Amino acid sequence: MADFVIAGLILTVLPLALAVAAISDLFTMIIPNRVSAVIVIAFLLLAPLSGLAWSAIGMNIVAGLIVFSVCFALFAFNIMGGGDAKLMTAAALWFGFDHSLLVFLVAIAFVGGGLTLLFLFLRAQAFTVMAMGIPLPASVVSEKKIPYAIAIAIGGFLSFQDAPIVGLAMQMLS
Repeated sequence: MADFVIAGLILTVLPLALAVAAISDLFTMIIPNRVSAVIVIAFLLLAPLSGLAWSAIGMNIVAGLIVFSVCFALFAFNIMGGGDAKLMTAAALWFGFDHSLLVFLVAIAFVGGGLTLLFLFLRAQAFTVMAMGIPLPASVVSEKKIPYAIAIAIGGFLSFQDAPIVGLAMQMLS
């Protein structure tokens, strides 16, 4: 029973938190700090319970620190928002320092590129789109920034199954 609960939490916490962050970012251009905090705390509590080796947990933390360093530099140069940097760092903990982190980051890059092009198009055509009766959030119409948590969330969804902790959760269920 305990394994079922632990596996269920592993399989739901990160995707749900990423979805909350994406929706919040789309409509408010704000990613609540508590979302990133939940992702970090859940990983730190669930990783040892999942059977993830302490050395692997350490490497996941290293991955998070590396992602934080890069994101902090991007934030310092006003290329990335602070909420996006915290969300990517928190999510990177779940992927660790192996191929799953690379899959996660590449997925974010591709989805983010497509998302940026979509937002640029929608902003250029906002009045036409709204005249057709299609409502657009303020982040699409009036903001100059891109709600990048959407790309982070989709990248997370696309690469989630590659995370080592997810593999362990699936083993717990079998």
